[in-house]
Amino acid sequence: MATVETKNIRKVFQEHTAVDGVDLQTREGEFLVLLGPSGCGKTTLLRMIAGLEQQTSGDILIGGRVVNDLPPRERKIAMVFQSYALYPHMTVASNIAFPLKRKGPSPRASATGCKRRPRCSGSSGCSSASRGSCRGRAAARRPRPGHGPRAGRLPARRAPLQPGRQAASHGRDELQQFQRRLKTTTVYVTHDQVEAMGLGDRIAVMSAGKVRQLGRPQEVYDDPADTFVAGFLGSPPMQFFENDGALVGFRAENLLPKAVYSSNEPLVSFWYRVTRVEDLGADRLLYGALRDLAPDTKMIVNLPSTIHLPITPGEAYEFACKVNDLKFFDPKTGLRISSRPLRGKA
Repeated sequence: MATVETKNIRKVFQEHTAVDGVDLQTREGEFLVLLGPSGCGKTTLLRMIAGLEQQTSGDILIGGRVVNDLPPRERKIAMVFQSYALYPHMTVASNIAFPLKRKGPSPRASATGCKRRPRCSGSSGCSSASRGSCRGRAAARRPRPGHGPRAGRLPARRAPLQPGRQAASHGRDELQQFQRRLKTTTVYVTHDQVEAMGLGDRIAVMSAGKVRQLGRPQEVYDDPADTFVAGFLGSPPMQFFENDGALVGFRAENLLPKAVYSSNEPLVSFWYRVTRVEDLGADRLLYGALRDLAPDTKMIVNLPSTIHLPITPGEAYEFACKVNDLKFFDPKTGLRISSRPLRGKA
Protein backbone atom coordinates (compact mmCIF):
# COMPACT_ATOMS: atom_id res chain seq x y z
CA MET A 1 0.00 0.00 0.00
CA ALA A 2 1.06 3.61 -0.57
CA THR A 3 -0.39 7.08 -0.39
CA VAL A 4 -0.95 9.37 -3.35
CA GLU A 5 -0.54 13.10 -2.86
CA THR A 6 -0.84 16.15 -5.09
CA LYS A 7 0.52 19.54 -4.05
CA ASN A 8 -0.90 22.60 -5.78
CA ILE A 9 -1.27 20.70 -9.05
CA ARG A 10 -2.20 22.76 -12.10
CA LYS A 11 -2.79 21.83 -15.71
CA VAL A 12 -3.26 24.48 -18.37
CA PHE A 13 -4.19 23.66 -21.99
CA GLN A 14 -3.40 26.81 -23.98
CA GLU A 15 -5.82 29.31 -22.38
CA HIS A 16 -7.96 26.74 -20.50
CA THR A 17 -7.10 25.78 -16.92
CA ALA A 18 -8.30 22.20 -16.49
CA VAL A 19 -6.93 21.64 -12.97
CA ASP A 20 -6.38 24.67 -10.79
CA GLY A 21 -4.23 24.20 -7.68
CA VAL A 22 -5.48 20.88 -6.32
CA ASP A 23 -4.13 19.61 -2.99
CA LEU A 24 -5.11 16.02 -2.18
CA GLN A 25 -3.69 13.27 -0.03
CA THR A 26 -5.05 9.75 0.10
CA ARG A 27 -4.83 7.47 3.10
CA GLU A 28 -3.25 4.05 2.82
CA GLY A 29 -5.70 1.51 1.44
CA GLU A 30 -8.60 3.95 1.05
CA PHE A 31 -11.03 4.30 -1.83
CA LEU A 32 -11.01 7.99 -2.79
CA VAL A 33 -13.59 9.12 -5.34
CA LEU A 34 -13.19 12.21 -7.52
CA LEU A 35 -16.75 13.37 -8.21
CA GLY A 36 -17.88 16.15 -10.49
CA PRO A 37 -19.58 17.06 -13.76
CA SER A 38 -18.02 16.52 -17.17
CA GLY A 39 -15.15 18.92 -17.81
CA CYS A 40 -14.43 19.68 -14.15
CA GLY A 41 -10.85 18.32 -14.34
CA LYS A 42 -11.19 15.02 -12.49
CA THR A 43 -9.97 12.80 -15.37
CA THR A 44 -7.10 15.18 -16.16
CA LEU A 45 -6.06 15.00 -12.50
CA LEU A 46 -6.13 11.19 -12.61
CA ARG A 47 -4.09 11.14 -15.81
CA MET A 48 -1.46 13.39 -14.23
CA ILE A 49 -1.20 11.07 -11.24
CA ALA A 50 -0.73 8.12 -13.61
CA GLY A 51 1.88 10.01 -15.65
CA LEU A 52 -0.17 10.19 -18.84
CA GLU A 53 -0.30 13.98 -18.64
CA GLN A 54 2.49 16.31 -17.52
CA GLN A 55 1.35 18.86 -14.97
CA THR A 56 1.96 22.52 -15.69
CA SER A 57 3.08 23.07 -12.10
CA GLY A 58 2.92 21.40 -8.70
CA ASP A 59 4.13 18.07 -7.35
CA ILE A 60 2.85 14.50 -7.38
CA LEU A 61 4.01 12.13 -4.65
CA ILE A 62 3.43 8.38 -4.52
CA GLY A 63 4.48 6.68 -1.32
CA GLY A 64 6.10 9.94 -0.23
CA ARG A 65 8.33 10.06 -3.33
CA VAL A 66 8.10 12.88 -5.87
CA VAL A 67 7.32 11.27 -9.25
CA ASN A 68 6.94 14.38 -11.42
CA ASP A 69 9.44 13.21 -14.02
CA LEU A 70 8.89 9.44 -13.84
CA PRO A 71 7.20 7.72 -16.82
CA PRO A 72 3.97 5.83 -16.11
CA ARG A 73 5.53 2.35 -15.86
CA GLU A 74 8.01 3.48 -13.20
CA ARG A 75 5.34 4.91 -10.93
CA LYS A 76 4.33 1.37 -9.89
CA ILE A 77 0.63 2.05 -10.22
CA ALA A 78 -2.14 0.83 -12.52
CA MET A 79 -4.87 2.74 -14.32
CA VAL A 80 -8.13 1.32 -15.63
CA PHE A 81 -9.65 3.34 -18.46
CA GLN A 82 -13.35 4.00 -18.92
CA SER A 83 -13.07 2.24 -22.26
CA TYR A 84 -11.90 -1.30 -21.52
CA ALA A 85 -9.52 -1.39 -24.52
CA LEU A 86 -9.86 -5.15 -24.91
CA TYR A 87 -8.12 -6.86 -27.81
CA PRO A 88 -11.00 -8.48 -29.76
CA HIS A 89 -8.77 -11.17 -31.32
CA MET A 90 -7.55 -12.36 -27.90
CA THR A 91 -9.28 -14.56 -25.36
CA VAL A 92 -10.00 -13.40 -21.81
CA ALA A 93 -6.91 -15.25 -20.61
CA SER A 94 -4.77 -13.64 -23.31
CA ASN A 95 -6.07 -10.16 -22.51
CA ILE A 96 -5.13 -10.69 -18.86
CA ALA A 97 -1.75 -12.19 -19.74
CA PHE A 98 -0.71 -9.47 -22.19
CA PRO A 99 0.24 -6.77 -19.65
CA LEU A 100 1.92 -9.43 -17.51
CA LYS A 101 4.14 -10.34 -20.45
CA ARG A 102 4.98 -6.68 -20.98
CA LYS A 103 5.83 -6.33 -17.32
CA GLY A 104 8.15 -9.31 -17.44
CA PRO A 105 8.39 -12.60 -15.53
CA SER A 106 7.39 -12.60 -11.89
CA PRO A 107 6.94 -15.37 -9.31
CA ARG A 108 3.42 -14.13 -8.60
CA ALA A 109 2.32 -13.15 -12.10
CA SER A 110 3.16 -15.74 -14.71
CA ALA A 111 1.98 -14.81 -18.19
CA THR A 112 2.64 -18.31 -19.52
CA GLY A 113 0.38 -19.99 -17.00
CA CYS A 114 -2.74 -18.89 -18.87
CA LYS A 115 -1.49 -20.57 -22.05
CA ARG A 116 -0.86 -23.83 -20.28
CA ARG A 117 -4.19 -23.85 -18.49
CA PRO A 118 -6.87 -22.04 -20.47
CA ARG A 119 -9.45 -23.08 -17.88
CA CYS A 120 -7.41 -22.37 -14.79
CA SER A 121 -8.90 -20.62 -11.74
CA GLY A 122 -5.81 -18.65 -10.82
CA SER A 123 -3.59 -21.48 -9.65
CA SER A 124 -1.36 -21.10 -12.72
CA GLY A 125 0.48 -18.20 -11.17
CA CYS A 126 -1.66 -15.25 -12.20
CA SER A 127 -2.05 -12.64 -9.50
CA SER A 128 -5.08 -12.85 -7.22
CA ALA A 129 -6.46 -9.71 -8.89
CA SER A 130 -7.26 -11.71 -12.03
CA ARG A 131 -8.63 -14.88 -10.47
CA GLY A 132 -12.19 -13.64 -10.33
CA SER A 133 -12.07 -12.71 -14.03
CA CYS A 134 -10.45 -15.86 -15.42
CA ARG A 135 -12.60 -18.81 -14.47
CA GLY A 136 -13.48 -21.95 -16.36
CA ARG A 137 -14.76 -21.52 -19.88
CA ALA A 138 -14.73 -17.74 -19.50
CA ALA A 139 -10.95 -17.78 -19.92
CA ALA A 140 -11.29 -19.01 -23.52
CA ARG A 141 -13.94 -16.50 -24.57
CA ARG A 142 -13.33 -13.49 -26.76
CA PRO A 143 -14.85 -10.00 -26.35
CA ARG A 144 -17.79 -9.49 -28.65
CA PRO A 145 -17.73 -6.43 -30.93
CA GLY A 146 -20.07 -3.70 -29.75
CA HIS A 147 -20.33 -5.08 -26.23
CA GLY A 148 -17.44 -3.36 -24.47
CA PRO A 149 -18.87 -3.05 -20.94
CA ARG A 150 -20.54 -6.45 -21.10
CA ALA A 151 -17.41 -8.02 -22.56
CA GLY A 152 -15.43 -6.62 -19.68
CA ARG A 153 -17.81 -7.79 -16.98
CA LEU A 154 -19.06 -11.10 -18.31
CA PRO A 155 -15.96 -13.19 -17.57
CA ALA A 156 -15.73 -11.70 -14.10
CA ARG A 157 -19.02 -13.12 -12.95
CA ARG A 158 -20.64 -16.53 -12.89
CA ALA A 159 -24.09 -15.08 -12.29
CA PRO A 160 -25.93 -13.55 -15.26
CA LEU A 161 -25.93 -9.78 -15.57
CA GLN A 162 -28.93 -8.05 -14.04
CA PRO A 163 -30.53 -5.15 -15.89
CA GLY A 164 -30.46 -1.49 -14.92
CA ARG A 165 -30.01 -0.29 -11.36
CA GLN A 166 -29.65 -3.79 -9.93
CA ALA A 167 -26.65 -4.42 -12.18
CA ALA A 168 -25.12 -1.12 -11.07
CA SER A 169 -25.65 -2.01 -7.39
CA HIS A 170 -24.08 -5.45 -7.85
CA GLY A 171 -21.19 -3.89 -9.76
CA ARG A 172 -20.50 -1.37 -7.00
CA ASP A 173 -20.63 -4.11 -4.38
CA GLU A 174 -18.20 -6.34 -6.27
CA LEU A 175 -15.80 -3.48 -6.97
CA GLN A 176 -15.72 -2.36 -3.35
CA GLN A 177 -15.25 -5.91 -2.03
CA PHE A 178 -12.47 -6.44 -4.58
CA GLN A 179 -10.69 -3.29 -3.44
CA ARG A 180 -11.11 -4.26 0.22
CA ARG A 181 -9.54 -7.67 -0.44
CA LEU A 182 -6.54 -6.17 -2.20
CA LYS A 183 -6.20 -3.33 0.35
CA THR A 184 -4.92 -1.15 -2.48
CA THR A 185 -5.08 2.63 -2.38
CA THR A 186 -7.55 3.54 -5.13
CA VAL A 187 -8.49 6.83 -6.80
CA TYR A 188 -11.73 6.54 -8.77
CA VAL A 189 -13.33 9.06 -11.14
CA THR A 190 -17.08 9.39 -11.70
CA HIS A 191 -19.81 11.93 -12.39
CA ASP A 192 -22.41 9.65 -10.78
CA GLN A 193 -23.20 10.78 -7.26
CA VAL A 194 -24.83 7.45 -6.32
CA GLU A 195 -21.68 5.62 -7.41
CA ALA A 196 -19.52 8.04 -5.43
CA MET A 197 -21.62 7.79 -2.27
CA GLY A 198 -21.76 4.00 -2.48
CA LEU A 199 -18.07 3.38 -3.18
CA GLY A 200 -15.98 6.08 -1.58
CA ASP A 201 -14.35 6.09 1.82
CA ARG A 202 -14.01 9.79 1.03
CA ILE A 203 -15.28 11.97 -1.81
CA ALA A 204 -13.52 14.93 -3.40
CA VAL A 205 -16.18 17.03 -5.14
CA MET A 206 -14.66 18.96 -8.06
CA SER A 207 -15.86 21.90 -10.13
CA ALA A 208 -14.00 24.13 -12.60
CA GLY A 209 -10.66 22.47 -11.85
CA LYS A 210 -10.88 22.89 -8.09
CA VAL A 211 -11.79 20.61 -5.18
CA ARG A 212 -14.82 22.20 -3.57
CA GLN A 213 -15.03 19.75 -0.65
CA LEU A 214 -13.29 16.62 0.59
CA GLY A 215 -14.81 14.34 3.20
CA ARG A 216 -16.72 11.20 4.04
CA PRO A 217 -19.80 10.65 1.83
CA GLN A 218 -22.38 11.37 4.52
CA GLU A 219 -20.38 14.35 5.80
CA VAL A 220 -20.27 15.91 2.33
CA TYR A 221 -23.98 15.22 1.86
CA ASP A 222 -25.13 16.51 5.25
CA ASP A 223 -22.77 19.48 5.56
CA PRO A 224 -21.98 20.83 2.07
CA ALA A 225 -19.29 23.48 1.94
CA ASP A 226 -21.06 25.54 -0.71
CA THR A 227 -24.11 25.69 -2.95
CA PHE A 228 -22.39 23.76 -5.73
CA VAL A 229 -21.79 20.71 -3.52
CA ALA A 230 -25.28 21.07 -2.02
CA GLY A 231 -26.87 21.17 -5.45
CA PHE A 232 -24.73 18.51 -7.09
CA LEU A 233 -25.32 15.84 -4.45
CA GLY A 234 -28.79 14.51 -3.81
CA SER A 235 -31.78 13.56 -5.90
CA PRO A 236 -33.65 15.83 -5.62
CA PRO A 237 -30.79 18.20 -4.79
CA MET A 238 -30.85 20.57 -1.84
CA GLN A 239 -33.74 23.04 -1.98
CA PHE A 240 -32.96 26.76 -1.60
CA PHE A 241 -34.85 29.94 -0.78
CA GLU A 242 -33.70 33.47 0.05
CA ASN A 243 -34.24 34.95 3.49
CA ASP A 244 -32.83 38.14 5.00
CA GLY A 245 -29.82 38.33 2.69
CA ALA A 246 -28.91 34.65 2.98
CA LEU A 247 -29.57 31.59 0.88
CA VAL A 248 -31.22 28.93 3.03
CA GLY A 249 -31.13 25.26 2.06
CA PHE A 250 -32.54 21.97 3.25
CA ARG A 251 -32.56 18.43 1.93
CA ALA A 252 -35.83 17.39 0.33
CA GLU A 253 -36.23 14.51 2.78
CA ASN A 254 -35.68 16.73 5.84
CA LEU A 255 -38.90 18.73 5.51
CA LEU A 256 -41.63 16.54 7.00
CA PRO A 257 -45.13 17.00 8.42
CA LYS A 258 -44.73 18.62 11.82
CA ALA A 259 -46.82 15.95 13.49
CA VAL A 260 -44.21 13.23 12.89
CA TYR A 261 -41.64 14.93 15.13
CA SER A 262 -41.47 14.52 18.91
CA SER A 263 -42.50 17.57 20.90
CA ASN A 264 -39.05 18.18 22.43
CA GLU A 265 -37.10 18.55 19.14
CA PRO A 266 -36.04 22.09 18.14
CA LEU A 267 -37.87 22.73 14.88
CA VAL A 268 -38.55 25.41 12.32
CA SER A 269 -42.10 25.30 10.98
CA PHE A 270 -43.28 26.15 7.46
CA TRP A 271 -46.61 26.15 5.70
CA TYR A 272 -45.99 24.22 2.50
CA ARG A 273 -48.53 24.61 -0.30
CA VAL A 274 -48.65 21.54 -2.54
CA THR A 275 -49.26 21.94 -6.26
CA ARG A 276 -48.59 18.40 -7.46
CA VAL A 277 -47.97 14.92 -6.03
CA GLU A 278 -45.76 12.33 -7.71
CA ASP A 279 -46.09 8.80 -6.33
CA LEU A 280 -42.88 6.77 -6.75
CA GLY A 281 -43.71 3.74 -4.62
CA ALA A 282 -41.28 4.05 -1.72
CA ASP A 283 -41.54 7.85 -1.79
CA ARG A 284 -43.87 10.65 -2.74
CA LEU A 285 -42.41 13.75 -4.32
CA LEU A 286 -44.39 16.84 -3.42
CA TYR A 287 -44.05 19.90 -5.64
CA GLY A 288 -44.98 23.24 -4.18
CA ALA A 289 -43.67 26.29 -2.31
CA LEU A 290 -43.28 27.69 1.20
CA ARG A 291 -46.50 29.67 1.36
CA ASP A 292 -45.33 32.51 3.62
CA LEU A 293 -41.53 32.63 3.26
CA ALA A 294 -40.97 31.96 -0.45
CA PRO A 295 -44.29 31.65 -2.31
CA ASP A 296 -42.69 32.14 -5.74
CA THR A 297 -39.85 29.64 -5.30
CA LYS A 298 -40.68 26.13 -6.47
CA MET A 299 -39.50 23.49 -4.02
CA ILE A 300 -39.61 19.69 -3.84
CA VAL A 301 -40.26 17.64 -0.71
CA ASN A 302 -39.43 13.92 -0.59
CA LEU A 303 -42.04 12.28 1.63
CA PRO A 304 -41.49 8.58 2.54
CA SER A 305 -44.49 6.38 1.81
CA THR A 306 -44.40 5.25 5.45
CA ILE A 307 -45.83 8.67 6.38
CA HIS A 308 -49.52 8.23 5.71
CA LEU A 309 -50.63 11.83 5.30
CA PRO A 310 -53.40 12.50 2.78
CA ILE A 311 -52.16 15.21 0.40
CA THR A 312 -54.47 17.26 -1.78
CA PRO A 313 -52.93 19.52 -4.44
CA GLY A 314 -53.78 23.14 -3.81
CA GLU A 315 -53.82 22.78 -0.03
CA ALA A 316 -51.19 24.02 2.45
CA TYR A 317 -49.86 21.79 5.23
CA GLU A 318 -47.75 22.51 8.28
CA PHE A 319 -44.33 21.00 7.74
CA ALA A 320 -41.19 21.33 9.86
CA CYS A 321 -37.45 20.90 9.65
CA LYS A 322 -34.93 20.33 12.43
CA VAL A 323 -32.99 23.50 13.18
CA ASN A 324 -29.66 21.79 12.43
CA ASP A 325 -30.91 20.59 9.03
CA LEU A 326 -31.18 24.16 7.73
CA LYS A 327 -27.98 25.28 5.98
CA PHE A 328 -27.11 28.92 5.25
CA PHE A 329 -25.02 30.20 2.34
CA ASP A 330 -23.73 33.50 1.06
CA PRO A 331 -25.81 34.28 -2.06
CA LYS A 332 -22.83 35.94 -3.80
CA THR A 333 -20.03 33.45 -3.14
CA GLY A 334 -22.14 30.37 -2.49
CA LEU A 335 -20.03 29.53 0.58
CA ARG A 336 -21.48 28.31 3.87
CA ILE A 337 -22.11 30.92 6.52
CA SER A 338 -23.22 30.68 10.13
CA SER A 339 -26.81 29.83 10.98
CA ARG A 340 -29.24 32.61 11.83
CA PRO A 341 -32.92 32.95 12.71
CA LEU A 342 -35.34 33.10 9.79
CA ARG A 343 -37.18 36.34 9.29
CA GLY A 344 -40.79 36.56 8.23
CA LYS A 345 -43.75 34.32 8.79
CA ALA A 346 -43.16 30.64 9.40
